[in-house]
Amino acid sequence: MYVDTSHRKTYTRYLLRDSFRKNGKVKHRTIASLSSCSQEEIAAIKLALKHKGDLAHLVSLKQIKTREGLRIGAVYSLKVIADRIGLIRALGNDRQGKLALWQVQARLMDQQSRLRAVRLATSHAVCDVLGLEAFNEDHLYGNLAWLAERQEVIEKRLFRHRYGNAAPQLFLYDVTSSYLEGVQNILAAFGYNRDGKKGKMQLVIGLLTGPEGAPVAVRVFAGNTSDKKTVPEQIRILAESFGVREVTLVGDRGMLKQAQINLLNQEQFHYITAITKPQIEKLLREGVFQMELFEEELAEVAHDGVRYILRRNPERARELASGREAKLAKVRAIVNQKNLYLAGHPRANVTVAGRDVREKIEQLKIEEWVRVESRESILELVIDDVAMKQAAKLDGCYVIKTDLSAEMASAQIVHERYKDLAQVERAFRTFKNGHLEVQPTFVRTEASTRGHVFVVMLAYLVERELEQYWRGLDTTVAEGIDDLGSLRGIELTIGQATCQQVPEPTGLTKQLLDAADIKLPEVLPARKVHVATRKNLVSERS
Repeated sequence: MYVDTSHRKTYTRYLLRDSFRKNGKVKHRTIASLSSCSQEEIAAIKLALKHKGDLAHLVSLKQIKTREGLRIGAVYSLKVIADRIGLIRALGNDRQGKLALWQVQARLMDQQSRLRAVRLATSHAVCDVLGLEAFNEDHLYGNLAWLAERQEVIEKRLFRHRYGNAAPQLFLYDVTSSYLEGVQNILAAFGYNRDGKKGKMQLVIGLLTGPEGAPVAVRVFAGNTSDKKTVPEQIRILAESFGVREVTLVGDRGMLKQAQINLLNQEQFHYITAITKPQIEKLLREGVFQMELFEEELAEVAHDGVRYILRRNPERARELASGREAKLAKVRAIVNQKNLYLAGHPRANVTVAGRDVREKIEQLKIEEWVRVESRESILELVIDDVAMKQAAKLDGCYVIKTDLSAEMASAQIVHERYKDLAQVERAFRTFKNGHLEVQPTFVRTEASTRGHVFVVMLAYLVERELEQYWRGLDTTVAEGIDDLGSLRGIELTIGQATCQQVPEPTGLTKQLLDAADIKLPEVLPARKVHVATRKNLVSERS
């Protein structure tokens, strides 16, 4: 490790650098910029590096002051990974780009508000590692608007970094919803709530990924936007922003209707999707295919330029049959409970008891083949076996459709590509219920909301990368980041010069760093940047 000095016309540049060998060649790596240090500080650092093996011979121990420094491990490691996936270049190296990078890191370290992100920066070496000046929560909210404005440019840069000139020929797309506490968000609306939160307004989020499931774009829509109305924006992103041609978009059933397929055809795009149960029943009635084709092995039928891939999943069929039996058992239990009550209370109203059972039947959506009847003061369940068999006819059955020719993709490949949508579902689980917690509790404006969701997508890209490196370790990404965050620097003061010495990691921290091929610097500048929130929680609590 050494101080690299370069004299320019108007100033002298100082860099803390390291040398290492790779493939037999000597390489150099910049650890930190020291240009903001005074001449005395530069001289002290050079002297300290020269005698780093035994500082006792350099000065008296009384002249050396040490104290606990800031947390370094997590911030530095996440910066290395962000640089590796092209995120730093995509965001830019100006103040807004650095603030955005910190927002991504803060989302991975502690999934809370912008206020919490500022408080987090007071204990982590954010300003020293990223080269940031002082900031507060207002700067971070403003940065969300900057991210929303620059989102498409950043997505294009990341796309080029990941794929170069070899853009993929297949993209996955799906939507989810995220419920809100409160009604202040400008995009909040009531809609089809996938979270099962009754009475909660929500947002709709559409995620576009490459074939491997890595996100390339994310968009936020009002909470009452239907799935199919989000598709035109994805087609525009692919055609105009990424400039891809003759690609295939994979979307879930009900999303790619004829209007969306026509838009895909206009761009010479192909599609893979599935059809709904009513559509399957219609094609069965029309004789396009027959029930006998639904087997565990794939079957294929071509009709009017569309290929249909048919299959029955026996495991799913058993799950549905078991679920139907469980629902029936619940209704029987209620009927038995009501009959016991009626037997012990002669004046009880059997009509009211029957109404309660019917409400449960409707709630469980089994009224097509189950009904309740009363005989004197007793309730009886009546099961329509024919109707129940009809309801179970398509258990485990699904049909995938595509306009790809057999020469372009076999039935097996089409089936596998549709199943790849599970990659997007996995991303949504991480977004909503996992480590990143997308629920935008503390943002209200459209720009802030879009910027917030974009931050979550960028954080997920970093998390995916870390997950690959740490796959062989007995730890989750969240646990690994938390462990790295425990590594603190040692603030070392010699005379008037101060720097942060980075201790050698041990145990799990060393395993995490080695697995991700991250080498921490031996020393960092101590810039003493004061980061503080504008809000005073003590005064708010009083």
